[in-house]
Amino acid sequence: MSNFTSGFRIATNIGAQNAYNALDNINQQLNTVELQLATGKRINSVGQDPAGYTIGTKRSARSAGLSQALTNVGDAQSVLSTAEGGLQAINNILVNIKTLVTEAGNAGLGSSELGAIVTQVNSYLSEVGQTISETKFNGQQLLNNVFTGKSFQVGADSGDTLSVSLSTAVDSAALGLTGLSTTNIAGALTSVDNAINTVTSQLQYVGSLESRLTFKQQVLQVSITNTQAATSQIMD
Repeated sequence: MSNFTSGFRIATNIGAQNAYNALDNINQQLNTVELQLATGKRINSVGQDPAGYTIGTKRSARSAGLSQALTNVGDAQSVLSTAEGGLQAINNILVNIKTLVTEAGNAGLGSSELGAIVTQVNSYLSEVGQTISETKFNGQQLLNNVFTGKSFQVGADSGDTLSVSLSTAVDSAALGLTGLSTTNIAGALTSVDNAINTVTSQLQYVGSLESRLTFKQQVLQVSITNTQAATSQIMD
């Protein structure tokens, strides 16, 4: 008689279960590989590699923060560039005023000639006020002494900020160029020189910030590339 107790199961087919388990394992591996191919990532869930997923997620977050900081740097550069344009225009106007005031110091000029010079100077000063009014970024005026203590997040960490304070008033009153007439126009040369010095000093301040932002932009670009590369080594 045949021995049915060796290698045979009646109620439970162990061989079939083993085959099913092996097939199920292969299907799971295939699903994992297909997902990796579809996403381009080695780690797609925390269960695949808890430590690697945590590290990669943190690095991805830092990379995103650095990318936004780079955008912020671009906005800060735009603000400063706008302010620089307005200040340059005012400085050019003041240079023209200096020429006229110097001309007014000519004793050979009569009252009508001096009156014409005063009219031209006052017209230029009105343009200074107009330039201040029109120098804006996203609706914010930059040259009327209100864009002060503004902070730009220029890095991924809380302390990576740049403070901008365009606090120097450059209107005609602040520059001491009001009340000019034919009787005092010739004596306004010192005031005009002081006004030019005030505007150029503010231009130097803006230029120093623009220079810092140029270096910050370069550092951020390198940091973003390196952070993305480090993330890729873990996640991809």
